[in-house]
Amino acid sequence: MEAIIVNFKRGRKTQTTNQMIITAPSMTKEKAQSLVGKKVVYTCEGKDKKQISGEIRSTHGNSGAMRVLFERGMPGQAIGQRVEVKN
Repeated sequence: MEAIIVNFKRGRKTQTTNQMIITAPSMTKEKAQSLVGKKVVYTCEGKDKKQISGEIRSTHGNSGAMRVLFERGMPGQAIGQRVEVKN
């Protein structure tokens, strides 16, 4: 299943650079809750094709967004890119 990275997890004056908010098309809060604990893989663009993995930790909001804890080294260019959710 594919999802899109929307933004960093952030507060009013801070942002957590290894946690991202992702959304998937036609996702509800109940469906997102069932995906908690699943693995997520982001593939960096470029010739190396480095893969950064993470885990869905919780839902975010009421419209089915999810909070993902990634490994260190998540680039800011990842916002707006696709990730793969492993079932």
